[in-house]
Amino acid sequence: MTSRDDIMIEITPQVLLKAYSCGIFPMAESAEDPALYWIEPQNRGILPLDRAHVPRRLARTVRTTPFRVQIDTDYEGTINGCAASRPGRRSTWINARIRSLYRELFELGHCHTVEVWNGNKLVGGLYGVALGGAFFGESMFSYERDASKIALVHLVARLVAGGFTLLDTQFVTEHLRQFGTFEVDRGEFQKLLDRALKVSADFRRLPADASSVEILSVLAADERSSGHVSARSR
Repeated sequence: MTSRDDIMIEITPQVLLKAYSCGIFPMAESAEDPALYWIEPQNRGILPLDRAHVPRRLARTVRTTPFRVQIDTDYEGTINGCAASRPGRRSTWINARIRSLYRELFELGHCHTVEVWNGNKLVGGLYGVALGGAFFGESMFSYERDASKIALVHLVARLVAGGFTLLDTQFVTEHLRQFGTFEVDRGEFQKLLDRALKVSADFRRLPADASSVEILSVLAADERSSGHVSARSR
């Protein structure tokens, strides 16, 4: 379900957070369109934090990569990467209003970035919104192989360590499905969201410069505590 806002109505960060708490998020038709659409999908993508799957090859890449992962240091670079055109996608839904609103959320501490750096070059990352024990993934990008996947692994470990209970991916893609992402209907999503909003979570409980060893240790400990055996450990 979608609805278009009147472009004269001011959407503040507080209005945006309220929308997230109701299971709604904004998108634009294109970067050039000044209006926003409120989106409430019938089915919602969920990456289960208690049994997230990291493929064996990707775990090895995370462990050995020379890339450096940082948190919340380059909002503009991350949003630019997410908005950039790339093969198979000429346009973007990230318009000027999206950029401005999420920048305000970033300054308020509700929007976070996970950035993957190769030396001094930003080569991948993602951003999303934290509210209570819920994290709403918005977009990710990659200029080098596996960079966005590395960012996602770091995000999941950070959410697990911080006590989050819900990672909303909005939609399910093949990229996300390999991590265990699945769909729930709108009613089930709202139940999960209502419970998550009552949780006091901390996105920064892990050090901002947590190493790949620390990240993988968090995920391994979470797997053991949940009793879940993933394909990578069989």
